[in-house]
Amino acid sequence: MSHQTLEDLLGSVDDTVEMLRRNGHDYTDDFPVVPNEYTNWIDEQRAIMETCALGDLSHHMDAIHFEGPDVVDLLSDLCVNDFDDFEVGRAKQIVACNPHGDIMGDGPLLRLGEEEFWGVPTCSDWILYHAETGDYDVETDLDPLTPMQEGMPDTFIFQVQGPNTHDVLDQLTDADLRDLGFYRFEEIELAGREVRAFGHGMNTETGFEFHGPYEYADEIREAIVEAGEDHGLKQLGSRAYLTQSVRLGWIVPGPPPIYEYDDMQGFREYLSSRSWEATYSIEGSYDSDDIADYYMDPVELGYENLIDFDGDFVGKEALREKVQNQQRKLVSLQWDADDVVDVYASRFREGDSYKFMELPRIAWARAPCDEVRKDGETVGISHTRAYQHDVNTVVSLCRLDLEHAEPGTEVTVVWGEGDTPNPKVEKHVQTELTATVAPAPYAEDRRKETQTA
Repeated sequence: MSHQTLEDLLGSVDDTVEMLRRNGHDYTDDFPVVPNEYTNWIDEQRAIMETCALGDLSHHMDAIHFEGPDVVDLLSDLCVNDFDDFEVGRAKQIVACNPHGDIMGDGPLLRLGEEEFWGVPTCSDWILYHAETGDYDVETDLDPLTPMQEGMPDTFIFQVQGPNTHDVLDQLTDADLRDLGFYRFEEIELAGREVRAFGHGMNTETGFEFHGPYEYADEIREAIVEAGEDHGLKQLGSRAYLTQSVRLGWIVPGPPPIYEYDDMQGFREYLSSRSWEATYSIEGSYDSDDIADYYMDPVELGYENLIDFDGDFVGKEALREKVQNQQRKLVSLQWDADDVVDVYASRFREGDSYKFMELPRIAWARAPCDEVRKDGETVGISHTRAYQHDVNTVVSLCRLDLEHAEPGTEVTVVWGEGDTPNPKVEKHVQTELTATVAPAPYAEDRRKETQTA
């Protein structure tokens, strides 16, 4: 059987948006190795905010290892960042765009040596494509962290985060992690093993990541759990872990901005029909026939301060125009608790029911897209949504028109699907929920910020 590409797949369908709406996906399937819950998601979520939590990202995303004399050239050509100040021992939140200034992905990249980098960006396919097809002297290696790849990962990735983090880690290492700057890393001894400690986390609380050989994963995990027994540590199942990005104010950029542009054909032919991009899924009340209406850009996601216009990267001029003509910004929406309760109440009374919300992270697709209105007009698109214990309601992240983005502004979120081809969506009627605008992140960011990313 010949290899089918994403380009072949798109040629066999009439409507890209319908294809992505039809794609079935359960978001927790991204973590099939990690249990949905170790205890229960409520106590696990509370631990992140009140005590301490251990998250296992060892089966979460593919990690890329780059090495060679042209790695910096490759990254400079694809990413909006300034690499002149990128020292060994530091990390950057890299951001990559397509030629039209739409965001391809982002994520942390660590500089291990002058010609050596490691990271878990959400645009790994895009970078690998250029490394393999461009004129670069670069060697790449993909660490199969996701179960979509065969075999076990080479590296474990553990996150320890919460107010009691230092009380737990002080029992496991003599290293003074309080001096480890945000987005900096160093080699330390943790529970008797050499690991990499990285000042990073997926919540607004103090936290660190630890990377090391996967053969020691169980040993390190058990040591952290034992050290945390007297400090309220909980292991995070996938349900609780996936709610953190909402509190942090971070969206996985998507859908990938690749489906209809002529100048992206080569990339579509590089991708298989079973790739992440081909199996992508969208859901929600926002409904447009034009797939480009779902694309995001770095400016509205708050990455303008990372853009280095002195460089020459893919999408530079298109992105410059987006900076000059910014339309939306990223905010948090805190949904009215009584309106959320009414969604559940509709299941226990006569008449129409509203679309069911399965807590804590409310999503069956990779990209939730809900229409946001003000005075009956569409003013934004609400995305990742999750129950948040500290505010006792559902919070979502939203790209909202600038004129309505002031904290305290009331808007409405259209809840429920319109016509959809996906059988995962039950029969229901749409309703409008009141929501209040808040900053993104809505909580104070207590992560170490001695250095910028």
